[in-house]
Amino acid sequence: MKKLVKLLSLTLVFMLAFSLMAACGGGNDNTDGEKTDGGEKTSSGGVQSQNKANDLVVIATANEPPTLAPHQHSAVAGGYMNILTHNTLFQSNIETLEPEPCLIESYEILNDKQWQLNIRKGVKFHDGSDMTAEDIVASMEYARENSSYTNTYSTFWEKLEIVDDYTVVVTTKEVYAKTLIDLSSHYVLPKELVEQGNDAVAANPIGTGPYKYVKWTLGDSVEFEAFEDYWEGAPAIKHLKYRIIPEGSSRTIALEAGEIDFIVEVDNNDLGRLEETDGIEVINKTGTSFNFLVLNNEKAPFDNQDFRHFMNCAIEKDALVAVALNGAGTGNYTQTPVVFSGGAATEIPDGYDLEKAQEYLDKSGVDPKTVVFSCICSDDVKRRCGEVIQANLAEFGVTMNLESMDLATYLSAAADGDFETCIGGYTSSNMMSFIEGKFTSKSINGSNWTRTNDPKIDELYDKATKTLDADERNAILTECANYINEICPQVPTYGANVTRAYIDDLQGIEVSAANTLRWQYVSWGE
Repeated sequence: MKKLVKLLSLTLVFMLAFSLMAACGGGNDNTDGEKTDGGEKTSSGGVQSQNKANDLVVIATANEPPTLAPHQHSAVAGGYMNILTHNTLFQSNIETLEPEPCLIESYEILNDKQWQLNIRKGVKFHDGSDMTAEDIVASMEYARENSSYTNTYSTFWEKLEIVDDYTVVVTTKEVYAKTLIDLSSHYVLPKELVEQGNDAVAANPIGTGPYKYVKWTLGDSVEFEAFEDYWEGAPAIKHLKYRIIPEGSSRTIALEAGEIDFIVEVDNNDLGRLEETDGIEVINKTGTSFNFLVLNNEKAPFDNQDFRHFMNCAIEKDALVAVALNGAGTGNYTQTPVVFSGGAATEIPDGYDLEKAQEYLDKSGVDPKTVVFSCICSDDVKRRCGEVIQANLAEFGVTMNLESMDLATYLSAAADGDFETCIGGYTSSNMMSFIEGKFTSKSINGSNWTRTNDPKIDELYDKATKTLDADERNAILTECANYINEICPQVPTYGANVTRAYIDDLQGIEVSAANTLRWQYVSWGE
């Protein structure tokens, strides 16, 4: 542990020094009311936006999306932009995370396997055409065809029947408790666009959403403008621009200068500093984001269950939270999130225990001196997390090499299984979706990056989907969560808080525990 303590001490000293240098470079120590190279200040010393006068909000994000086509990726960065241009049939409530109607105005359960969807009338696509049942059915069938990213929510139905222009009946293959949850993932595209294929869909992100796509400058920014015919009414803010700024401190400095108005991924080392800055509002709350060291279970030594348990016991989760998140999170030792009210694990076999780690290592039969593997990272937070893991494992003679790559390459390698380990994360709104996405065999080559292929997990998950009684279903999910802890497919690291920082003149900012923000409800203050 001495090596780890030394590493943490040096890391924290570096962070402090860097934060001080960044603070000096931001120009925030000038007198109130003066315009500086670091932006403008109000008479009270608060930061002012340079963009408000142009009815523009500039949003800084760390990662560039691989595509704006909602069915062709699983990237969080792309998801932030997809909900600007597209709507889903149902959506998660910001406060409760429960499904609620969106493009579907209401629904009826006709019997155990049939759901009647009553479609909202008067909804227009960005090309001016009216949305009807044909567009919805075409979009759902298109999702089914794109199985690598969409099979977790597009395989549950047996038949889609168009009753009239504004009514669709969905017949499920069997009793399916996750129907509304899965319908919340279905983005709707114009039927004519769907019929042109993937290339056309990717090149033309046309939906029914509150904002229209304008321009994508690769490596720099993606621009959107308000859709004046949006079915809920035109958004108050007319222009949105996502700027790609990979470096966390650069995002912070840009916000302090008023060059940007909103940070999606706040550098946790700067949270305290931003909280004390006049004119900036900070959100820092518990979320559903679950992070982990992904182990490719198809590759040695990660195909060895005892070796996986060794790693889980050897890695100090609280140190990960301190170094990678600057305390803005909670260390995790269970394979599934503990934040969901139903289905949480009751048996957690692994804690941070070096003696137990050694026992698992001895039991595995693996010589640690022969273990050399790479771990891929796509941003600075993941890399800081990897550095702590690297030090933990080195104490046992295991060598982990860190490899940084851009998000698109990282996502492709992870989904295809072309890696040994990686630092990853997954956000869901319920336990059923989390288990399905991370551990069922049908999600291999999609979001099941560990490539776990276990018949018992599949059986318990399928049983849960067929159980309509919530208490009975949660008991099944708990059994499944306990079993996943037993086989230990990956090393959970931490639950990251939802953090955002923005110019406090922005009104109506509300971010869910699952990281959802709906910009159509945001406006500039007077």
